[in-house]
Amino acid sequence: MQTPDVPLDELRVADREHWSEGPPLEQFKRMRSQCPVHWSPGMTEYPEEPGFWSITTQADVHTVSRDWETYSSEIGGMLAMPARFFPVDVQNGMFIGMDPPKHDRLKALFQRGFTPRRIAEHEDEIRAITREVLDRLEGRETCDLVHDVAQPIVSRVIGAFMGIDPEDDAVWARLMNATISADDPDQNPEGPATVMERDMPEIIERCQKLIAARIANPTADLTTVLVDAEVDGEKLTEWEIVMGFILLMTAGNDSTKATYCSGMRALMDHPDQRRLLLDDPSLIPDAVEEALRMFPSFAHFRRTASRDAELGGQQIKRGDKVVMWYPSTGRDESVYEDPDRFDVTRKPEHQAFGAGGRHFCLGTALARLELRVMIEETLARFPAMTLDGEPRFAKAIFINQLTTLPVRLHG
Repeated sequence: MQTPDVPLDELRVADREHWSEGPPLEQFKRMRSQCPVHWSPGMTEYPEEPGFWSITTQADVHTVSRDWETYSSEIGGMLAMPARFFPVDVQNGMFIGMDPPKHDRLKALFQRGFTPRRIAEHEDEIRAITREVLDRLEGRETCDLVHDVAQPIVSRVIGAFMGIDPEDDAVWARLMNATISADDPDQNPEGPATVMERDMPEIIERCQKLIAARIANPTADLTTVLVDAEVDGEKLTEWEIVMGFILLMTAGNDSTKATYCSGMRALMDHPDQRRLLLDDPSLIPDAVEEALRMFPSFAHFRRTASRDAELGGQQIKRGDKVVMWYPSTGRDESVYEDPDRFDVTRKPEHQAFGAGGRHFCLGTALARLELRVMIEETLARFPAMTLDGEPRFAKAIFINQLTTLPVRLHG
């Protein structure tokens, strides 16, 4: 249970006790109001870890996101949790964990596969995948929207992009869920260290086999694009391809699934908003943006100060951790009127895909298309869906998602 009465100067916002019901929104609200750039003395669970700065408003996250020379993704990695669980050199193998100029050169290669025009060409395929998954619910009265709908859809969509065989979707989903939820005791009861010891070797081995297959027999998938890609006239190394593959699989597996499930829950909690969409489906793209504002799929990304700086009246020292909390910026009172209200007509700008700058999300167009199609098809098939039990959140500070969402399909 969240505990908003903890004095701010003692608040360890990343402690697991604050995340049992999802992100600690009441804590973030207090921080935005009283100390928007807030120093946390660290995490009780990891006493050896240094403290960090929490950035809770859109304006300050915008500043950090765009000033890569002061706030580095590369120096200390991109996660607030201890680096020993996901080593910085592994994070640095992905372009999201790099600074320019290398970041810019590698990201440009990936962008060729994620242009809005190229993504739009996949709408029919994404819709067919969504309908096929929903067809499996025929004759059922209940299901778990996370496991029975969202997971198989997003797994097949990103799997098709990457060239993964459909029969391997469940294996990749298991591996990606374990990796992205490393600090969730339900997902990894043996502790987050098991990700590097158990799951990452299997991920790398599977990647290497797929890379070898594409070298021998190129296709039109994104794995072939990575195999054929060149940076400054040189092919990517196998490690760079593997890390790029893992980044795309991780984001594709979790991001859309998280926002779709939380967005559908909001529509069930607010039937007046659902009725607006049923009466006028052209509002669904706006509903997607509202869901992204209120339920960003990733709770944070981290930077490390490469030099002394001032932010929000606080003195940031060289080497300090700086953590940007997106569930907080999506409810920033200085930006949104009545920010805790779910309103499908709001048309919000938000930071669910980042706050601009070089690290703006590569898969933005794909995520928006998937979310629109998934919500359209779900509402068309099950317009009276209701909750059928208590949803559960991941107990992790990196991801912002439900792990179960039991529903009654026909109300």
